[in-house]
Amino acid sequence: MSMITASAWVPRGCPAPFPTRYDIDDKELARISRLAKLQLEDAKEDLEEIENGEANATRLGNESEPELQNGNASSKPKKEVADDDLREYDLDHYDSDPVDDDGEKVTMFGNAKSLAYHESNADDPYITLRENEEDDEEREELQVLATDNMLVAAKVEDEVAHLEVYIYEDEADNLYVHHDIMLPAIPLCVEWLDIPVGQAVMDQSARGNFVAVGTFDPDIEIWDLDTVDCMYPNTILGQGGRDGKTEGDVGKKKKKRKKSKKANDDYHVDAILSLAANRNHRTLLASSSADKTVKLWDVSAAKCAKSYSYHHDKVCTVAWNPKESTVLLSGSYDRTIVAADMRAPDAKAPRWAVESDVEKVQWNPHDAHYFFVTTEKGVIHYHDARSAPTTPEASNPIWTLQAHDESVSSFDINPHIPGFLVTGGTDKEVKLWNVQSSGPSMVVSRNLDVGKVFTTTFAPDVAVSFRLAVAGSKGTMQIWDTSTNIAVRRAFADRLPPTDEVVEEKTIGIDEDSSESEEEVEDEAGGDRENAANGWESMDED
Repeated sequence: MSMITASAWVPRGCPAPFPTRYDIDDKELARISRLAKLQLEDAKEDLEEIENGEANATRLGNESEPELQNGNASSKPKKEVADDDLREYDLDHYDSDPVDDDGEKVTMFGNAKSLAYHESNADDPYITLRENEEDDEEREELQVLATDNMLVAAKVEDEVAHLEVYIYEDEADNLYVHHDIMLPAIPLCVEWLDIPVGQAVMDQSARGNFVAVGTFDPDIEIWDLDTVDCMYPNTILGQGGRDGKTEGDVGKKKKKRKKSKKANDDYHVDAILSLAANRNHRTLLASSSADKTVKLWDVSAAKCAKSYSYHHDKVCTVAWNPKESTVLLSGSYDRTIVAADMRAPDAKAPRWAVESDVEKVQWNPHDAHYFFVTTEKGVIHYHDARSAPTTPEASNPIWTLQAHDESVSSFDINPHIPGFLVTGGTDKEVKLWNVQSSGPSMVVSRNLDVGKVFTTTFAPDVAVSFRLAVAGSKGTMQIWDTSTNIAVRRAFADRLPPTDEVVEEKTIGIDEDSSESEEEVEDEAGGDRENAANGWESMDED
């Protein structure tokens, strides 16, 4: 099984030009110990339970052993015969070093006293590749150029969950995996953060390159994208982070902690389904969960600032208003959408209803009074937030669109081209739309061979505004240059430079290492030639 469940672009210029390798010093080791404290305690107690169970099983087996011995008296001689067969190999001294005639141990390298050594590797004539050359080569491999786009994908492959961090080189039409990050559970959502986290004192003007990840576990992990080979996240938002930071109580015997399943105001207790970073108040991160709550996190303090319960079923999607930065839109499996001001948690929030479970909500970045809703039945609703209904059942959208035959599982609005929308569905189709004053119209539909489509996101920079990242149930990432599609060029001709040349439509995927396949082809060809020389012909049909 391999699939990509979510993805997020990183704007150009935000990643560090030269990402660093993960370095474990005493301070980092102490931080890891705090973060892993809970898991270690649980693991130890689970091990004790297993050992106790095995001890009980052994005790029960010993009680029944006399009966077995009475019925099988020949077992002991057989064991002695087996011991005699093994005795000739002297396994008791298998790991012991042999001794020569002078009484010295014979080792792999002989007598180390006769070995020559140099104080510096630079003086050793046998070391031809210098340390600095290795560092320079590795540094060059990790370099991220100012014209590169970083793309983060949440992936599950062979039951192993991880983040794949891609680099997209637009001029070279190249996409490759820069590094990856192992995760403890299947990821469901990712959100890029531009503020440093995990620091005791945070400069509000500082910039960072981090990603928040929501998984089936109720904790939110925040990772540094500029550090390669990370072992633990920089910050954990949730019960795991709280317990991991707990100091004291050393030496005290603790009762086994069971993760609470009761919703509370401090942390989520079920899977994290959606994340939304506030671009105006950069330390705020909103999350929604299967525990039916929406939570507002202070990333700088790594704690929950406020919890909201606007829905009575799983809350699957949240989005901040781009202008009114304290208004949060949320959608739920209870088939309602709420637009609430986070400053007034007790105020009655406007609510809209749709015909089926909500899949995604998103504000129109070009007119913040309007928002889109996609549903499980493949419908898109377009609402004016200023025209809130008196009751959810009285909702009256500006327009609705049957976009797909199945669920609209992914949706995005181009941040630079008004009216340019993309939808992806579990019907495996990716569709591009042009929304005008008269309503939406489909521009083109494509099956990009990614399986069921789970994520479709436009690139964030003007220079690559027509690039679209698409991924789904097959676990492959595709970058579709939509500007090369003739229908898109017609629909958005005023946003594209004129050209008389014939433009071929292109998608860019991971450039798989073709050397192995080429070698296999050459081996097969060579084998066929050899067989033909020996007078053998293949009976396989062409």
